[in-house]
Amino acid sequence: MDISGKIIAVLPERGGVSQRTGTEWKVATYVIETIEQYPRKCAFEVFGAERIQQMNIQAGQMLTVSFDIDAHDYQGRWYNTIRAWRVLPFDPNAAPAAPAASAVPGVASQPDAPFPASSAAPAPAPSLGDGTDELPF
Repeated sequence: MDISGKIIAVLPERGGVSQRTGTEWKVATYVIETIEQYPRKCAFEVFGAERIQQMNIQAGQMLTVSFDIDAHDYQGRWYNTIRAWRVLPFDPNAAPAAPAASAVPGVASQPDAPFPASSAAPAPAPSLGDGTDELPF
């Protein structure tokens, strides 16, 4: 998945040593805000000291982030992980991606317009008879 927007927060890096392999690890978390009529925010992670350094994400940058979403279970609760695998400078001239066809066989994708255009005139409002505001109760 891809998301474009402005980096509004750079959180402190976290790190440690893997209990299983004994190697060091680092993860950095960033928050991006989309450029839409109703902006949305998304926190994502970059895993690995080399990738953090290579991507060099700074607050205020306009970026397009490609990421994977995964979920894992910890003591009966589920948590999402949104991990970036590619970061590119934002290109405002890039065309938005076309809606993909339905991933479910036999199910048609939704059309762009929810209702077909109609050339028929709207039906007149029902008449209340003599024009008084009498209610039936």
